[in-house]
Amino acid sequence: MSPLPPSRRSVLHAVAGIGALAFGAAACGPDGMTQTGASGTGPDAAASAGRRFGAEWESHTRTFMSWPALDAVWGEDLPYVRQDIARVARAVAEYEYVVLMAGPDQQKAAQKACGSQVEVVPLAVDDLWARDIVPVFVHDEGRVMGVDLNFNGWGNKQQHTHDARVARTLLKKYGVRRTEAPLVAEGGSFETDGEGTLLVTESSLVNDNRNPGKSRDRIEAELKQTLGVRKVVWLKGVRGQDITDAHVDSLVRFAAPGVVLLDKAHPAAPADAWSRASDQARSVLSEATDARGRRFEIIDLPQPDLDRITGEGDDFVSSYANFYVANDSVFLPRFGDRKADDRARGILQEHFPRRDIVQVVIDTIASGGGGIHCSTHDQPGRPAD
Repeated sequence: MSPLPPSRRSVLHAVAGIGALAFGAAACGPDGMTQTGASGTGPDAAASAGRRFGAEWESHTRTFMSWPALDAVWGEDLPYVRQDIARVARAVAEYEYVVLMAGPDQQKAAQKACGSQVEVVPLAVDDLWARDIVPVFVHDEGRVMGVDLNFNGWGNKQQHTHDARVARTLLKKYGVRRTEAPLVAEGGSFETDGEGTLLVTESSLVNDNRNPGKSRDRIEAELKQTLGVRKVVWLKGVRGQDITDAHVDSLVRFAAPGVVLLDKAHPAAPADAWSRASDQARSVLSEATDARGRRFEIIDLPQPDLDRITGEGDDFVSSYANFYVANDSVFLPRFGDRKADDRARGILQEHFPRRDIVQVVIDTIASGGGGIHCSTHDQPGRPAD
């Protein structure tokens, strides 16, 4: 199995119709402990003054999720992927407040599936990929602001009429100041340590289907200005072979400042473009430094044996790297290969020792080209009462 998702769906159907925040936590480690390659080592002035993109392990006010509605994409799998989303929502709701967006005509069914611990709000969405359609939140002069990334269906590969409006609608609903990014991207494009370092793939951003005519240098400058980061580490990724053009969040994730977990293919998996992308990422990260000048410690996060997993399908994403860090917890898939599942859980527990590691079965989400991180989006701030 490839380290990155082969596709969000193999057949890219064109489908029509799809309170003010508390101050965020200061930058810190995940448990309160303090060639294509790296570029952007210029002065801090390149970043927007007073702006900071926080790490996922900082405290959350809530998690946003979406209720899938697209029969044209999911077909007979729609009831099953909704079961997966409800399972993830219920699990996360044990640790922090969960808001699930659902079309008004589906609000009642979604609420029944998710239970009373999850707040289901009537807000029209097309699919489940909250990571990509919910705005990215940054701290700007001590206040939380939402960055609208101008979602365009992963480079106009699918039409998501409702999803394209979610960022603006959600920010208005919750009274959060909005800024529009000068580029097109998705939340799964970015991985940050909360200390000024950003990991991204060239394939998903330096791409004419999102940012026509823009050079990597220009996009980097826009990322620094928009997100407040100081150092961008560019990974090659894989262009044109999946709907996301290889998001970074299924490839490599921060476990702490200076420490990254890198998806690693199972030894039995044949070498392909995805495994080569992982190898290229390893090469870049082994030579790069972060925004504070630290070299990266690279930890392998091995995939399961596809002959032992419970899910199936050519698009199945068997990457444990698509995990989600919530308050006091980390959520990652249980694929059914018990040895690999236990190994992944142990690696996450080692790097997040003060958090519960919760494994969730997401076979239908994974068959559609995504994971737990793809289906969740954190809003920073003190936990909601």
